Amino acid sequence: MTTKSVQVNYTEEQSQKMVQDYQSGVTVEMIAQELGKSARSVIAKLSREKVYVAKVAASKTGEAVIKKDQVADAIALLVGLSEPEAESLTKANKTALKKIFDCLPK
Repeated sequence: MTTKSVQVNYTEEQSQKMVQDYQSGVTVEMIAQELGKSARSVIAKLSREKVYVAKVAASKTGEAVIKKDQVADAIALLVGLSEPEAESLTKANKTALKKIFDCLPK
C-alpha cells in the first residue's frame, strides 16, 4: 500500500500572515507577489479563510452595476405587475428600463 502525500500550498504561518495583511489593507496583488503565488491562488485561499471581499463591479460611469432583471423587477413592484407581465419587461433594453424606472414615483 502506498501512502498519498499531500502538497501544502500555504503553511499555517503564511495563511495567518496573508489574512492579517489582507485585513490591514494590503492588496491581493502585493500579497501574491510577496508569496510568489498568483493573485487567483491568494483570492482562493482568502475565500476559504472567509475573509475575502469581492470587488463590486462598476460601470464605465463608476456606478455599481445593476442587472436588467433587477431594474425590471423594481418597475414591476412599483406599478404592481404580475409575474408574467414582469417577465416580459426583461426583454426590453436596459437603458429604456432605467429611463422608465427613473420617471416612476418612488
